[in-house]
This record gives sequence, C-alpha cells and structure tokens, in this order.
Amino acid sequence: MRTFTVIWFGQLVSTIGTYMTEFSLILWAWEATGSATALALMGFFSQLPRIPITLVSGLIVDRFNRKHLMMLGDAIAALSTIGIGLLYSIDQLQIWHLYLATTLNGGFGQIQSLAYQTSISSLVPPAQLTRANSMNSAVHYGAAIFGPALAGVLYPLIGLLGIIGIDLVSFGVAIAILLFRPIPQPTPPTTLEIETLLDKLTFGFREVWRQPSLRALLLISTLFWFFHDLGGAIYDPMILARSNGSAQVLASTATAAGIGGVTGAIMISAWGGPKHRVQGMLTGFIGAGLSKTVFGLGRSPVVWVPAQFCSSLNFPLLGSSETAIWMEKIAPENQGRVFAANALVLQGVSAGASLIAGPLADRWLEPAITSGGSLAPLGGLFGNGPGAGMAVLYVGCSLVMVLVGLGGFGLPNLRAISPHRKSG
Repeated sequence: MRTFTVIWFGQLVSTIGTYMTEFSLILWAWEATGSATALALMGFFSQLPRIPITLVSGLIVDRFNRKHLMMLGDAIAALSTIGIGLLYSIDQLQIWHLYLATTLNGGFGQIQSLAYQTSISSLVPPAQLTRANSMNSAVHYGAAIFGPALAGVLYPLIGLLGIIGIDLVSFGVAIAILLFRPIPQPTPPTTLEIETLLDKLTFGFREVWRQPSLRALLLISTLFWFFHDLGGAIYDPMILARSNGSAQVLASTATAAGIGGVTGAIMISAWGGPKHRVQGMLTGFIGAGLSKTVFGLGRSPVVWVPAQFCSSLNFPLLGSSETAIWMEKIAPENQGRVFAANALVLQGVSAGASLIAGPLADRWLEPAITSGGSLAPLGGLFGNGPGAGMAVLYVGCSLVMVLVGLGGFGLPNLRAISPHRKSG
C-alpha cells in the first residue's frame, strides 16, 4: 500500500499541474478567438484519438511494461506542454497547435490511464482495494478543486508561461516517483491463444448485446452522456461570455465542481450506496439534470457556484451505481473487454457531441437570441447578451438529462436488473 500511496501522490501532483495548464489554455483560447466552437473542438480532439486507441489499449497494457507506459504518457504530455510554451514565447501559438497537443495527450493518456488502473491490484492488497479506488477518485476531484483555483489566481500574475513552468515541475515529480518505485508486471499467459484479434476486439460488444438488461443499461447511459457532453462542450465559453472573460469566475465554478464531487464520493463511501443500484443511477441522472438546468438559467456566480456544487454531488452516485451494476453482472475475467467496449461507445458519443455543440451555438443559437432573432422571445428567461444562446443549449440538454432519468424507470429491461444483496 505504501508504494501505491507514493505513486498516487505523484499522479495527484501531476494532475493538478495538468488542470492548471488546461484551465489557462482555455482562457488563452477564449481571449484569442472568443469562439465556443474553438473551445469545444479542444474537447473533440482530446476524445478523437481515444476511440481507436481504446480498441487496442487493453492488448498494449497486457503485453508491455506498465510502469514504462505510465512514464511514456507523462513524458509525451510534458513534451507537448513544452512545445506550447515555446510557441507562446515567440508569439507563434495558434489554436490548431492546441488541437494537435490535445490529440497527442488524449491518445497516450488513454494508455497511461489504463496502465495505472490495471497496476492497482498488483500494488494493493485485496482488503485495501476499496480504499485505493476512493483515493483515485480524489485525484480527479482534488485536482478539480486546486488546479483551476490556483490557475485562476496565478494566471493574471505569472501568465501562461508561468503556469506551464509549474506543470512541467509536476510532471517531473510524477516521472521521478515512477522511476524509483517498482510496479509488478503480470506474468504473460503461457497457453496458446486461439481467439482471433477480431474476436478479442468485438467480445465486449457481443457480451453486452446478448443480455437485454445490459443492452438497455448501455443505451440509456449513452443517451445521458451524449446530452451531458453536448451541454458540457459549451460550459466554459458560456461562463466566459457571461462573465466578461473572468478567470476568477470560471475557477470558482470549477472549484465548486470539485468540492461537490469530493463531498458526493465521501457520502457514498460512508453510506455504501443504494441497494437498488438502477434507481440510484437514474436518481443521479435526474439530480444532475435539475442542477444543471438551474445553472444554465443563472447569470452570475451567485447561482452558478451552488448549482455546480449540487450537480457534481450527483455524479459519484450515478457513476458508482452504474459501475457496480457492470461489475456485478459481468464475470471478472471478461470485465476488461466489456469496459473497453463501453468506453469506446461513450468516447464516440462524447467526440460527436463536442463536434456539434460549438457550431450549433456560434452559428445559430447566439445570433438567434439577439434582438430580432428567432429565439428573441426567450430573452426574458436567458437574456439577449453574449452567452445567452449557449445557455439555451445548456438548459435544453439538462432538461433532456432529466427526461432520460425519468424514462429509465419505465424500461422493463432496466427494471429487471435485480438489487444487490449486501453481505453480513
């Protein structure tokens, strides 16, 4: 457990640095373009390489040294960050450079993440796995609290180059820790594998599709995440447009999201989760959608911060409930391929949503809600200034998320998933 804790600390430091850089680059991109499409495409290019990589990432991680793969992921991210810093320092940084960097980081980051996840069981005794997984949740939510908050304060003082310098130090910490800590590598199988590559790649899809209850679970979660990511793609530009480009306001909402996520994770850990996991998942869908609806209707941090806290509070509930269902219904020896198949579907959905959201907001909704536009009557609810059209899209997506959650209660195949039995 000690080795895992040290490696975990390195990943936390590195992730905080990464969140600081990502936050600062969002500010730079907004200052340079003022375009929702430009920011949404950063999400698209981050997801795009993950789709093909996910198909083979399991095979790569099982056959190559996982410690080296983790170090490679950090090294590639550090090199791309250095490249961005050099271009910025000579005043040559352009938005397409960010797309290229996010593409590289997305592809290698997918492999690094899987290498890290699959190393946990070899570093942690079985009795400590729950604790280790809860610590991993803190990496994302903890970084979401501190990364944007620090960047929001430091960006006006030290600029993009200063933030990049901090990020490079964080990468150095993570790589140095990995360099001097052993990570056990599983013994490769000695039996002859007769399963074809095509069988391996398609097994997860076939396993899900043959069970009506899991098929319904995948379909409803895919629908939820499509509308979540469609609205999420214009989240940053909407706030920046409605706050006159304020880094502090954007940081405050990101920090509220992190605090809400940590609070939700602690509550689920203490509670143990709902007995009826499908109901827990659907309740999380509804709670997140309602909170995001309030967020989209707001026009200031007075509404945004508490609404974002409430929204993020729901995601540990819906995420842990859904993951527990998959783990309970899929045999352990098949979970890797099934989870990879699910990830592939959701990554494709997320990439498509990111590609659609920006042009939809910039080319139709923003002009349409201005005075005289086709959506001008909605101005009383959303306003007519910058960001109002994005708010229309955000609220529309949030309401659909609520409807998805409500509709799930009426699906017989989903209701057929029995509640879990708690031991003891």
